Amino acid sequence: MADSKRDYYEVLGIDRNASKHDIAAAYRKLALKYHPDRNPGNEEAVEKFKEASEAFDVLNNDEKRAAYDRYGHQGVNGMPGGGPQFNDINDIFEAFSGMGGFGDIFSEIFGGGGRRSSQGGRAPRGEDVRSIVELDLREVATGVKKLVRVRRKEVCTTCHGTGAKPGTVPEPCTYCGGRGVVMQGAGFIRMQTTCPSCHGAGKVIRQPCTVCRGSGLFDDIKDIEVHIPAGIEERDQIRLVEEGSRSPAGGRPGDCYIQVRFKDHPVFQVDGKDLICKFPISYTQAVLGATLDVPLLDGHQDFKLPAGTQTGDIFTLKGKGLPDRKRPTYCGDILLVVNIEVPRTITAEQETLLRKLAELEQVNVSPQRKGFFKRIKDYIQSLGEEDARETGKETEKEAE
Repeated sequence: MADSKRDYYEVLGIDRNASKHDIAAAYRKLALKYHPDRNPGNEEAVEKFKEASEAFDVLNNDEKRAAYDRYGHQGVNGMPGGGPQFNDINDIFEAFSGMGGFGDIFSEIFGGGGRRSSQGGRAPRGEDVRSIVELDLREVATGVKKLVRVRRKEVCTTCHGTGAKPGTVPEPCTYCGGRGVVMQGAGFIRMQTTCPSCHGAGKVIRQPCTVCRGSGLFDDIKDIEVHIPAGIEERDQIRLVEEGSRSPAGGRPGDCYIQVRFKDHPVFQVDGKDLICKFPISYTQAVLGATLDVPLLDGHQDFKLPAGTQTGDIFTLKGKGLPDRKRPTYCGDILLVVNIEVPRTITAEQETLLRKLAELEQVNVSPQRKGFFKRIKDYIQSLGEEDARETGKETEKEAE
């Protein structure tokens, strides 16, 4: 009879002025505690779970709660309801997802947001895959569309993802009863984990497909067109949503991550958004100044080198470097690092002129070079003179 029922506020352990949030929080706590999945074979827990569900159904509904507050249990008899029904523990987490507390947390832990498999659980998501795209600096500066080769897994066309030999079907896993998950724990703490026998599939394949060997997938190579934005940085990753491996159970495909690498450039070195160009110049250019033809990413331009330039001097070509995709109006610079190059060989005329310059500057320089064979002759002659001197010294000693 209705009169034999406990007060709904007492069942949930709340006062009569409790808010909807308080009602939901109290019910969530009781539902997790007394759910049949956590209390197998415990009839008392089942009854308490039903009692809490009925109380929540009434007090969470404004119309039913008003009738209950005025007339008691008789006021809600005959009203549609019966309390929320939860077939497994995950349904509780999903029902309270978004209300704060551990509804959102457990929803994430148990795979909230995924697609349902044919067994009613969460279908596993396909694996993520990775690939690399190499860019030259002009492509980095302007942006480009590139075809990137991706290795991923596709659903087997022979068994259509079941993994079973055509003409056969997978059998339900006897360990988990086809659910793909099992409850494990000690004491009052129980956790739902992936079935160790079927690894979450909920089924066992007795006769595997000969093409995919029971995986339901096969290796495939696909060229995907990827848009590379201007100013991308080396080692950045571009995410291609659902371009990864497929899921044989009908879950969401994985994603594809494309990592960017820069090709070595024959002229420039990359320093952030700046480009460094090490430019060799001659001694006369450094002293007198010159007009240099310097390279750019999209061509070349003249640059006036001032007289008296020193080795290691750096000149900046503003805005000629790489763009920044995070700052559309900004562009790096080209840093021209000059280095005075000393020739290893010079002509006789060049040597004469340089020696005249040395005399004008009043600096000491090495004497003119002798021929290789003349230097050998002089060396041998000096050795003979030294031997003669040593012989003379020995003769003098003997005479004494």
